Amino acid sequence: MLTLRQIEVIRAIMITGTISGAAKLLNVSAPGISRLMKHTERTLRLKLFERRHGRYVPTPEANDIFEQINGVYKKVDDLHYTLARIERGGGIELRIGSVPSICHVMVPRAIERLRRKHPDLRLDINILKIEEALDYLLLGKGEIAAMSYKLDHPGIDFVPLSQGELLCIVPDGHALAGRASISAAEIVQHPLIGIDPNDPYGRVMAEIFKRQGLAYDMVIKARFGTTVCSLVRAGLGIAVIDQFTVAHGSMQGITTIPIAEPTQFQTYVAVKNDKALSLYAETFVALLREEMNAVVTPRAQLAAQSPLPKITSG
Repeated sequence: MLTLRQIEVIRAIMITGTISGAAKLLNVSAPGISRLMKHTERTLRLKLFERRHGRYVPTPEANDIFEQINGVYKKVDDLHYTLARIERGGGIELRIGSVPSICHVMVPRAIERLRRKHPDLRLDINILKIEEALDYLLLGKGEIAAMSYKLDHPGIDFVPLSQGELLCIVPDGHALAGRASISAAEIVQHPLIGIDPNDPYGRVMAEIFKRQGLAYDMVIKARFGTTVCSLVRAGLGIAVIDQFTVAHGSMQGITTIPIAEPTQFQTYVAVKNDKALSLYAETFVALLREEMNAVVTPRAQLAAQSPLPKITSG
């Protein structure tokens, strides 16, 4: 029985015709090649080479072996090509979904890093409302979905992603813009722009007022956080928004103000629980988590070590 090392040595001698040439090809010492070759011939009870004019000439039997060895190397080359193609992501499409609040800033940053790791990987990115995520995964339209809320479903697992917090946003130059922090009671004294509180994402925003027993007037409702930011920038009111939507200064013309009360919330990656994730999906989730954790405030990091305030379902 030949080992892979013996196969490698036999092939090297056949290609180069000399022990020294084989040693150079394999980047090892010539005596080591000579000893392994003699051991191989003894083990096989077969003479593989004859020495003629300073060169090693394969015997007819060795030629038959060489033909098989080349077949092995062809398979190994094919394996290496396949592994390299997988590493680069060639011929593969990763389909991911995300709620708008995570997709606006965090997902593109994670995707940029993912493409550096797997430059040939193709991607299909879908912006989803929370209630659309279940069908997206269950019908096989995508592999994972980044979520700002957790739902209950026997076929879907929700893996914790990152814990963030809410911020108050006001137009640049607003009377509140210079504040170091603001309370929920102060926020409700101003015209509010926001997401419908019956929407799971909007419910996260409205919960800070509900916990304080505060009545508030939402003068303008919008479907997405990015729209809320644009309306605030236009001077139509102030709002409460998640920190990921406005991370890295992505929204020009608005000022963010920390909220005095605890506003931490948990984000998740939703996956179908009867199917293993691909290498690319796992890598993307790891990168997305890193990007989100990088913008989490110390207060949110501290809160992540203790239970979240309970968010009621409606």
